[in-house]
Amino acid sequence: MAGRRWGRRERALLWGVLVAAWEAAWGQLRYSVAEEMPKGSFVGDVAKDLALDLPALRDRGVRLVSEGRTQYFALHGNSGHLVTAERIDREQLCESAQQCVLRCELIAEGDMKVYGIEVEVTDINDNAPSFREAETELRMSETTSPGWRFPLAEADDPDVGRNSLQSYELSGDEHFSLAVQAGPGGDQRPELVLAKALDREEAAFHELVLRASDGAEPARTGTARIRVAVLDANDNAPVFSAAEYTVRVAEDVPVGSTLLTLTATDADAGTNGHVKYSFKKITEKASQIFQLDSETGVIILVRSLDFEEADSYELEVQARDGGDLFDTAKISITVTDVNDNAPQISVRSALSEISEDAPSGTVVALLHVQDRDSGANGEVRCSLAAGVPFRLEKSLENYYRVVTTRELDREEVPQYNVTVRAADGGSPSLRSSAVLALRVLDVNDNAPVFAEARYSARLAENNAAGALVLRVRAADADWGQNARVRYRLREGRVRGSPLSSYVSVQAETGALYALRSFDYEEVREVGLWVVAEDGGAPALSSNVSVRLEIVDENDNAPQVLYPPAAAAASGSGWAGVELAPRSAEPGALVAKVVAVDADAGQNAWLSYELAKATEPGLFRVGLHSGEVRTARFPLARDAARQSLVVVVKDHGRPALSATATLTVVLAESVAELLSELGSAAAAAPGEPAGRLTRWLVVAVAAVSCLFLAFLLLLLALRLRRWRRSQLLAAGSGALRGVPASHFVGIDGVRAFLHSYSHEVSLTADSRKSQLGLSGGSCCDTLPARPPPAEPAPLLGEDPAGADPAAAAAPPVIVMFSEQLNYVPVT
Repeated sequence: MAGRRWGRRERALLWGVLVAAWEAAWGQLRYSVAEEMPKGSFVGDVAKDLALDLPALRDRGVRLVSEGRTQYFALHGNSGHLVTAERIDREQLCESAQQCVLRCELIAEGDMKVYGIEVEVTDINDNAPSFREAETELRMSETTSPGWRFPLAEADDPDVGRNSLQSYELSGDEHFSLAVQAGPGGDQRPELVLAKALDREEAAFHELVLRASDGAEPARTGTARIRVAVLDANDNAPVFSAAEYTVRVAEDVPVGSTLLTLTATDADAGTNGHVKYSFKKITEKASQIFQLDSETGVIILVRSLDFEEADSYELEVQARDGGDLFDTAKISITVTDVNDNAPQISVRSALSEISEDAPSGTVVALLHVQDRDSGANGEVRCSLAAGVPFRLEKSLENYYRVVTTRELDREEVPQYNVTVRAADGGSPSLRSSAVLALRVLDVNDNAPVFAEARYSARLAENNAAGALVLRVRAADADWGQNARVRYRLREGRVRGSPLSSYVSVQAETGALYALRSFDYEEVREVGLWVVAEDGGAPALSSNVSVRLEIVDENDNAPQVLYPPAAAAASGSGWAGVELAPRSAEPGALVAKVVAVDADAGQNAWLSYELAKATEPGLFRVGLHSGEVRTARFPLARDAARQSLVVVVKDHGRPALSATATLTVVLAESVAELLSELGSAAAAAPGEPAGRLTRWLVVAVAAVSCLFLAFLLLLLALRLRRWRRSQLLAAGSGALRGVPASHFVGIDGVRAFLHSYSHEVSLTADSRKSQLGLSGGSCCDTLPARPPPAEPAPLLGEDPAGADPAAAAAPPVIVMFSEQLNYVPVT
């Protein structure tokens, strides 16, 4: 048996531990404390029951919240104990309620968690039973029959359980006894019972003592003195129309309204039939709300009702006639609820800031929602405004959590004003709202973005060092330090030198500066990358390409390539010697001035004009070609040595120019040319004539040697082809009978020293240079002579046997220029 009993105890203990563990797991703690304990009394070990470390308890911002103005409990931060903050009077808080429970919540702001705590306040026997009136006088007629019962005033004990009122005891006279009746609510109602007939002549007054006792050890008692006055005969006592009156009244009934009219009748006449009404049993609180007219029996409301404070009242009234006979009646007043309380939203804990990368489901606020009404009027529905990334989750009873539904984006919405709405189920429904202000903290999740996809700028060459080229701008959608953008150049090289030696970028403003003066002829374009980096950790960056185009300026004068530089002692100008036959026709090409300009575009467009000439009307210069041609037939009176000064200009602003000096000798042969040059050299003592003559002789000899070599080569080729034809003829008869003149026919060879059949356009950019061959130029400058009557026979060929058709073969003319270029023309 002992083993069996021990097993039951173990199971009961285990069950208690499991229940406590389940309640702690669900965030609900239950404790009990006796009333009237001094401030700071221990209630429970919250840290232990919730498995919270003391350092964590302090770091997580744990605080205690309870309803009402008075905080009855506090959390001791050093020990984690729940202690009393005030002396608790159970009877004041809960009045006659059998169970007095105080509720509070423990909120951990760091974790946004809430734990419910219920503390039951246990009763102690700190109140003795007491009567509303310490002395009561009753009047009875001497004709009252034994057994008649007279209700007595009840004693009141605010304690509960065994500490409440348990018994009554009457002492003092044998004519009376005490009877106790049980009321509908289990209360005890004392009645005075007449045990023996009264005789006024024997005793006009009877003194009694009524004692009320509670059930505590030791018991507390309260007494009331009852004095019974014996009167002469009064046959009839007042009688109420009902033993019990029931009234239902809404809590919003206006003050001054009549709730009930009592009616009691007395069959006697005169003063014995005059009835007056009074409260026999009423609480102090009810006495401030209800008023009874002693003459009319009308009960009037003198103060507003509040269903939330009390939903019912139990009263007892007494009707007494002039002969002190009375009757009692019970009144039950039930207060019905009216939807007169809007829901109350209390923000228990809330974040004012949240990082934009906070995960979905992060708790941002704890709300307590309560409606003091009951039934449907007290049912509350909560909701959030539409279009916000938050939702409501039910936590403990009347507690809601506001959590995120997704990650936030500060760049999209930097701050939220979340409106929480609560509506009850009444008709009409009452509503309330609360606004949660939540600022979104920035995270460096956006790289800088340039205002343009690419940048380009034009910079004139010969710029000043430090000149502003352009500004690049990048914006970062983040905030604060994360949005602070700094610029830098990506490493690169230009013509083998570091890019940083050419340009630089201002880190704060993005201004791009040229560090040196650019020369279009050296650098025409610079490509670089600018990097924009924010101040976040880690930093994010982006880059953009910048194309810097160097714009040409007219800073280069034309450069004359032909005629070559003169060897004059002064070293200035340009000089050249050209040969023109006196038989040249108008338009014959005499020479060509070739010039280039290192600039580009319009600055490199060249034009030629004749600035000075010995005979102004004899020669002309092509405006764009630079060709020097005869303007008329040379005359006998024209000087043999003509000096021409040609000006070459570009189209820049301002235009730059260069000059070329040509010497044209009118002669029919090289001998005349040499003679003229010799005389010219003799006429000019400062000119080294021997050197000039030597160069002319070398030039003529070189031309003659080349011409002779060409003839020998042509002859060798012709002999080879003739030999091959003879071999083929001997080996096969297929070509027999074909005249040899059908193969080749060569007539005389003519030579002309100054023949230009080319057009040259040279620029600094070799890709744009052109060389064109013009057949017309050849024909204009070298008119063909009439062919001889008979062609000269080929070596080894019989002139008599020549084919007549061969005579019509065009002659082969070989042109060569002073530059020693031989061009065969057929």
